[in-house]
Amino acid sequence: MVYNALKDSYKRDANVAATYKRLGILSQGPTFASGQTAAEMDMKATDLKSLMKAIEGFEKTEVLVVGDIMLDQFIWGRVSRISPEAPVPVVEVDHETTMLGGATNVVNNIVSLGAKARLCGVVGDDYIGKRIFSLLNRLGVNINGIVVEDNRPTTLKTRIIAHAQQIVRYDRETRDTLKPETTNTILDFIHNRGETLAAIIVSDYGKGVVTRELMGGLKDLMSTRGLPLAVDPNVRNFPLYEGVTIITPNNEEAQEAAGMDISDEESLRRVGEGLLQSYRCRALLITRGEEGMTLFEGDGGATHIKVIARKVYDVTGAGDTVIATLTLGIATGLDVKSAAYLSNLAAGIVVGEVGTSTVKKDDLKALLASHIQQQAEGSNK
Repeated sequence: MVYNALKDSYKRDANVAATYKRLGILSQGPTFASGQTAAEMDMKATDLKSLMKAIEGFEKTEVLVVGDIMLDQFIWGRVSRISPEAPVPVVEVDHETTMLGGATNVVNNIVSLGAKARLCGVVGDDYIGKRIFSLLNRLGVNINGIVVEDNRPTTLKTRIIAHAQQIVRYDRETRDTLKPETTNTILDFIHNRGETLAAIIVSDYGKGVVTRELMGGLKDLMSTRGLPLAVDPNVRNFPLYEGVTIITPNNEEAQEAAGMDISDEESLRRVGEGLLQSYRCRALLITRGEEGMTLFEGDGGATHIKVIARKVYDVTGAGDTVIATLTLGIATGLDVKSAAYLSNLAAGIVVGEVGTSTVKKDDLKALLASHIQQQAEGSNK
């Protein structure tokens, strides 16, 4: 029902855009070389109260996350000298922490935002996989959709951090494609338990879970049950995402997928519109770091969303936060522009702190409330 309303909103894009302009939500943005202009979404003019209502609706929403499961390890320490063995810093370790990463961090964000999540993916029969199961159980996440595959290591990404700066990262993983029977097990689980789902997220880190067969099964579910299907992409797998609801590449991924550098507004437009047309998705959201986000939609329109974070300390997991919040927003009835704006708020919280890969519902509400207050104060001047 929610997604049918979203589809109808795309048919009414001209009316929606006119309404946004009347409400002051969209202001004139940069002009592309082609003469087209990109709307710029300003937080002072956005209907922020509708975003607050959407956040309150998260608790009634269940999202399926499918993708690459991994564990993020952080080794924290101090640097006071350079190694005599090589010109590298010596890190004196203070402590270590671990947290859910990849698709499991998307799940973590969904739960942290007050919604329900199901997870499908693969782990190895090892300590890291068991550790992930333990962390998911603490979150109350159903792990029945996770397949344990023998002779396959669970992905572990280790980051060494000193003085709030990442020194190096090293990964232990395999990128081998899943066994066909593993993919079939995942799809059977999804199709047999999809009645309560409001949306699907694919978290593709290129570790072998996302295949043509898997995406085909998910697209069937998208079509038959009217579910929005959002993808956090891996560049090598872009052809597999054709026809999904929305893809959320970062700036580098968008450039590589399009085979073109983004150097100005014109090249940004060409990349965004080119990807949108090539893969026939309904929308494309390019996350651009300090430049914010740019949303491209099927009607040819582009919307710029300014960055919210005052300072960027750590982008670890920011993409997971974006797609979790974006998809929850769409699933609760927000149009794609408003959902993208809400995801930008959430990402601003995450990148403003080191080692934080999730945003809490109360923190997002508090940030949104402060913007509502600023909007009210501005209108009274």
